[in-house]
Amino acid sequence: MRYVSLNEVLYDALEQGYAVPQFNINGYIWLEAIMESVKELNLPVIIGVTDRNVERLGGYQFIKDLVDLLYDRYDVQTPVVLHLDHGQTIDNCKAAIDAGFSSVMYDGSHESFETNVQNSKAVVEYAHQHGVSVEGEIGGIGGIEDGMVGGIEFADPEESQALVEQAELDALAPALGSVHGEYQGAPDLQFATMKKIQDMLNIPLVLHGASGLSKEDIRKAISYGHVKINFNTELNIAWSRALQDVFVNHPSIYDPSTILPVAKLGIKTMIEKKYRLCNLIK
Repeated sequence: MRYVSLNEVLYDALEQGYAVPQFNINGYIWLEAIMESVKELNLPVIIGVTDRNVERLGGYQFIKDLVDLLYDRYDVQTPVVLHLDHGQTIDNCKAAIDAGFSSVMYDGSHESFETNVQNSKAVVEYAHQHGVSVEGEIGGIGGIEDGMVGGIEFADPEESQALVEQAELDALAPALGSVHGEYQGAPDLQFATMKKIQDMLNIPLVLHGASGLSKEDIRKAISYGHVKINFNTELNIAWSRALQDVFVNHPSIYDPSTILPVAKLGIKTMIEKKYRLCNLIK
């Protein structure tokens, strides 16, 4: 397999006290910015594609082929995980695996606990046959992002342990107060529960909704086993603000060869900041 699974990057992160960021793509320029940054910084990366965006981006196979092209173009030498984020169904997860994704997330957080276990287990059985890792989710991560709408429902430690053990998950995203999209008010992460879940489980934890969290919260979450941290909103804001600055300062500009590099630089600058936040750049 060209790309690696979560297991091949996250256990080193656990041992060494850093996190591997997941950067979600929303178009070609995001992927180009990620690959350029990975090459320049010589660091591992998790490329995330939200399931609800797959059709808009051309489908599972098209996305995989495009990642292949840029992987070769930039001659990337560091580990890359190609990850389906918030897989909505078992069939969607299987489609991503068949297309060549190296990791998938089955999001059963809106289902009953029993259904979440059953469906996660089915995804794991198929994925592990293909050397693909599986991330699960429990509880409700609030906010709105990429068509995902949810209210906060804190993960239960005992149910978290049961989900991991029964489905044989490789990583778990327990909802502990983070939200997708921009925060309304101050974040309130449940660190005591986070520490309890870390002590009960022997797998990497995942922090969704990291955009907008403080440096202190991120670093504390890493110390409690959250070694995969997802970033999406802040990359989109960086892209948007870079474009706004161009058009405000140069209202008559229209040449894409001038505009697009500025937007890409905005994304790349944010990517480097997030690598520093994850302890991968000192």
